[in-house]
This record gives sequence, structure tokens and C-alpha cells, in this order.
Amino acid sequence: MLTFKDLGKTKICYPEPPIYSEEACWHSQIGMDSFTPLWSLTESSLLDGLRIGISISDVPSSGFSENHIPESQSARFAQDLARHLLARSATLVYGGDLRKDGFTEFILDEAVALKSRLNADQIHVENHLAWPIHKTNMEIVVWRASYSGVMKTIEHSIPDDIACAVDRDNFLPPSTPQNKYFWSRCLTEMRLKSIDSSHARICVGGKLFGYNGKMPGVLEEILIAIDKNKPIYLMGAFGGVVGDICKALRGKAYPDALTETWQLTHNDGYVDLQEIARTHDMHADYDAVKTTLVNINVPILAATAGLEEESYIRLMETPFVDECIHLIIQGLKNLSSKMVKKERAGS
Repeated sequence: MLTFKDLGKTKICYPEPPIYSEEACWHSQIGMDSFTPLWSLTESSLLDGLRIGISISDVPSSGFSENHIPESQSARFAQDLARHLLARSATLVYGGDLRKDGFTEFILDEAVALKSRLNADQIHVENHLAWPIHKTNMEIVVWRASYSGVMKTIEHSIPDDIACAVDRDNFLPPSTPQNKYFWSRCLTEMRLKSIDSSHARICVGGKLFGYNGKMPGVLEEILIAIDKNKPIYLMGAFGGVVGDICKALRGKAYPDALTETWQLTHNDGYVDLQEIARTHDMHADYDAVKTTLVNINVPILAATAGLEEESYIRLMETPFVDECIHLIIQGLKNLSSKMVKKERAGS
């Protein structure tokens, strides 16, 4: 690097990932400006104050035949996204997936790397847990504790409408239709509160079956975010729930997987869950879901996310992780700028 300086070169472009402040400060001390294709030191506090929700989960391995994207692509996206958001001082808001080698662990490992390099005390990851997930086995409790230095855990309480029907102090397995209903209510409560506490939401993948809520989790989170007028970023090329939603938004045939008939056919016990939930007016209304999705105005969706319509459509279509991250950062940068101006106007 000193050789470059002697030759009069003061800028050096590194490959990804982002260069964290500790290393960049060393470069600046010798008069070098270091950056990567997606990051520069001037962006270290770009997203400071922004709380970014992340909705991401696995898609079936069979999705490769349709989307031509390997299973590992979603994990790579989670890691790279966390790295870029944390490097810009954003707070990540995430719910669930308390598994070793799950998406939470991918995100937390990036937070650990950032903290060790910056020697910082700030915690920029929040993991929101619905009851009874935070009452799970001791192995997971110990695993959570190992990340306490970088993760703040928010344990959500039981909704009032079912609080008297369960033992709040013990784990409840989703092994009966009634128990599944309790789980669905608690997951909805957690999602409502965590999304309400965030400024924007990034969505990718999502199970279409094999979930424990009232509907596919990523689908519910997107619908809540839309209802609360939160900016959302949709990566459709990765398949899953988000892939089907993007098809609907782009005017293609409405996906069967987002209909009640398909969900009842592909999820054991879902008929019973819907019947119980319907008696409390807490069921998944797939007709309302369709009405919401097919009537979304993409230009408004893009503007809310801080992007031009053309860029937002590209975000829904591109399978390239780096391009997705570039577009997301571009939108969040515009949102952050608007938020700062609003705060200054109010002060």
C-alpha cells in the first residue's frame, strides 16, 4: 500500500466485504482512501438510527428447478446483507429461527465479526421471540446466551385473548389443533409489535408450507408491513413466498400457493386450525390476501421504499446478491435522508 502511495495513488478499491472502521482508519492515517464496490468509509453511519426488519426463511430444495438458484443463496444473502447493514450502523430486527446454522446464526456471526473489529459495545441486532419459543430447551437458551454480547432478545408476551387458556411458564408444543391456534396467535402478536418498531422491511424466500402460524410467516409479515405503510424490499428471484408475491405484483397469474385451497391441501392439520381460528375471527382470509396483493400499486410501493419504479422491479427480478444489496442500500439511503430532514424540521 505504501508503494501505491509513493506512486501517487491515494485511492484503493478492495473486493467485498465492506472494510470496517478499524482498518479504514489505519488506511486514512497513511493518506489512503479505501473502499469497495458497494461501500466506502463515508457510509459508516449512513443508516444510523434506522431499524431494519428482516423477513427471510428457507425455501424447499425443489425450488432450484424453477428458480435456478442454489439453496445456499439465501444464506449468502442473509450474511452479506447483515454485513452491509451493520457496517452502516443500522439496527437489524429479526424474529424467530432459533436454530444452529439457521438464518439468525448467520446474521449474528456477522455482528460478532463487526464487534471484534471495532471493539464496540453497541448492540445492533434484535431477535424478537414469540411465546412459547422463548421457553424452549436449555440447549437453545445456552446458544442464545453465547451471543448476548451482540444480540438483544425481546421476549413477547401472550396475547390477552388467550392468556388465561395456557400455562405461561412452560413450553407448549404445537402438537394439537388448539395448541397450533395458540402458537398462531402468539406469532401474529410478535410480528405486529416487531414490525411496528421498525422503519422498513427486507423480504426474501419464505416457506409456503410447514409453518406454525396462521399463514406462511413471511406472507403475514409482508401483509402487516403493507397495512402499516412500512417500506418493503422484495427479492422475488429467490423463490418461496416472496417469489409468488412478486409474480402477483407483476401481473402474472395469481399463484395457487397463496390460496386457501392450496394451503389446506399442503399443510397437515391446517383445516382444523382454520376452523378454530374462524370461531374467534382470527383465521387467515386468503380472499382478502389476494385483494390486497393484486391491488398494490408498484410505483407507490417503490416510492415508499425510496426507489424508482424501474429499480424496484429490478429488485424483484434479479438473482444477483450484490445487485440486490446495492438497490436496497440505495433505497434505505434515501429513506434515511428523508428521516433526518423530518427530524430536523420537527426540532
